[in-house]
Amino acid sequence: MLDVTYIRNNTKRVKEGMKNKGEDQPEIVDQLLEVDESWRALVKETDDLRSESNTKAQKIGELMGKGNKEEAQEIIAYTSKLKEKIKEKEVQLNSLKEERTDLLLRIPNVPHESVPVGHSEDENEVFKTWGEPLKDENLKPHWVLVEEQGWIDFERGAKVTGAGFPFYIGPVAKLQRALINYFLNKATDEGYTELQVPYFVNEDSARGTGQIPDKEDMMYEIPRDEFFAIPTAEVPVTNFHRDEILDNDDLPIYYAAYTPCWRREAGSYGKDVRGLNRLHQFDKVELVKLVHPDAAYDELESLRAYAESLLEELKIPYRTLLMCTGDMGFTQTKKYDLEVWSPAQERWLEVSSCSNFGGFQARRMMLRYRNDEGETEILHTLNGSGLALPRIVAAILEIYQQEDGSIKVPEVLQPFMGTDVIN
Repeated sequence: MLDVTYIRNNTKRVKEGMKNKGEDQPEIVDQLLEVDESWRALVKETDDLRSESNTKAQKIGELMGKGNKEEAQEIIAYTSKLKEKIKEKEVQLNSLKEERTDLLLRIPNVPHESVPVGHSEDENEVFKTWGEPLKDENLKPHWVLVEEQGWIDFERGAKVTGAGFPFYIGPVAKLQRALINYFLNKATDEGYTELQVPYFVNEDSARGTGQIPDKEDMMYEIPRDEFFAIPTAEVPVTNFHRDEILDNDDLPIYYAAYTPCWRREAGSYGKDVRGLNRLHQFDKVELVKLVHPDAAYDELESLRAYAESLLEELKIPYRTLLMCTGDMGFTQTKKYDLEVWSPAQERWLEVSSCSNFGGFQARRMMLRYRNDEGETEILHTLNGSGLALPRIVAAILEIYQQEDGSIKVPEVLQPFMGTDVIN
């Protein structure tokens, strides 16, 4: 969430950012500032009462020492009433603080000035393209190919669980494993520390990274235990240091984690969900950075470039989009999406999002660092997919398919697969 002092000093920019993100509710900002003003005024009143109570308490001791018990009793009676008032004020303070926090959680992050203003995906900017998109009308869509070869079973997945939970079989299951190992090995070679993380998180963790109160409908809930199944490894990894103070010398910190991910994807339908295009359970390698605020945007560019390098090594044509304000999400201040070309579908498919959150997540989690002067400050968080597997698998199956239905294995994956072709 944003710092309330920042909102107070930059009210116009915060409201404009809300509008540009499609969260056009300026009344929330006004209401927040009113509540904050009432809270600050009440803090002063309460502090004044505490100060008066402390002064009277000292006076009581002096009077008792001089034998003025009657006068001391009068002050004792007065201080008792002061303490009752202080308790009443403290109850009011807690109520106002809760209301202020609730309003803060409903205000989105402010887009960086370099982000294009827009309200739909059509207004995203193409930042980079790489490779020549293959066009061949004879190529089979991946869902036709895997059904013919018996490599992915969507029907049995629907029987066992439901639509969007496929079984991967034989060589394509091995291809998934090869991609996971390849992505993790590359990340650790680049200085990321690998984590194995819980697949379920509590409400505090979901709130910390901004999944609630914004994306509740996207997550699977386990009400009995009050857990959420993770929609991305970003949630447990970024919360790893929640409520901690890190040393400035420890920054930047890079983490990589492979996990399955679960998303309800409510409202998804039609051709966009065919095959591996959109699943309820999928695998992903996630990259998380915890950095000094001054380095955050440089770290975003290096994160983007690293994710792009994975696609280039796989020799999959892609484009990088700089997301506009209305298509970048509630929590981000700047975001890039990487999309691969699906030749059989003749369209682009997102395989990675690289985002800078500024201090938005860290402030929710009280994730701080101690600067060189010994003061604590909010650090900045970033994350990116490195990469999400389903559409990478789909792209490989379509781009590398041969006339006989076999699949050439990308060169960088051959050591993990032990072969150069999937038959």
